[in-house]
Amino acid sequence: RNALPLERYFPELIAPLRQALPPACVVDGEVVMPTPHGLDFEALQMRIHPAASRVKMLSETTPASVVLFDLLAVAGEDLRATPLAERRRRLLELVTVNQSVGITPQTANADEAASWFTLYEGAGLDGVVAKDAQGEYRPGERRWVKVKHLRTVDCVVGGYRTAVRGGGIGSLLLGLFGDDGTLHHVGHTSSFNAAERREIFEQLQPLLGGDSFGRGRTPGGPSRWARQEGGEWVSVKPALVCEVSFDHLQGSRFRHASRFLRWRPDKAPADCTFDQLSPPEAFALADIVVAPHR
Repeated sequence: RNALPLERYFPELIAPLRQALPPACVVDGEVVMPTPHGLDFEALQMRIHPAASRVKMLSETTPASVVLFDLLAVAGEDLRATPLAERRRRLLELVTVNQSVGITPQTANADEAASWFTLYEGAGLDGVVAKDAQGEYRPGERRWVKVKHLRTVDCVVGGYRTAVRGGGIGSLLLGLFGDDGTLHHVGHTSSFNAAERREIFEQLQPLLGGDSFGRGRTPGGPSRWARQEGGEWVSVKPALVCEVSFDHLQGSRFRHASRFLRWRPDKAPADCTFDQLSPPEAFALADIVVAPHR
């Protein structure tokens, strides 16, 4: 990830990958953390840890898997200029899947892809990807289209992070109330221009203080996958409500940053509860990717 080696963080994948892959190959894929309730991105982040003993413990208690998308080179042959359909055929032919290494399914049938869009969300997948079967692999270019789920929810603003540059807020920290009235952090939104960041910062100053997420799940630190983009979070009284759109839930949090849509002065913060979220029916990731589909 980001041109950095990850072997030390996922030691349980080394042997399965050596068993699955042909010699001297380059593949495109993703490390995932499957659970009975879908993919767990937070557990995946926890693996980027400096203590080898903790990594070893986590690799045994919550083992990761690899999902392969593409074959880019094998036995000294560069396949990037080869059409995707042929690369896919070679991938299925040369890779021996096992319980830790799978291959993503693929179809040319639009109706089947539409059914996957709905069905596979329960395994933690946030959509489907459409690619040109005759397309080349060009590093750094996005030559495909991702179709994501998109939903909206009304959230309470429980805090913010400051912007690294330009002043104002960097992101709003969003929460929903649990059944016991506790406010839990569920994600953030940062889709503001420079003027809006300064304006919202001033709007929040009279609300500084209070514990907001203090009794519930609180915002974590910067992602282990990327460099720090902001400082510690600032708590504000949970008085403002905004509507945001999101594409995917990871447990009871937004997997990615949500998109700010509008303020909701007509809605009471207490009405922003988890009841707005309806998680999809669970679906086992192993039923999708452990064995090649086609």
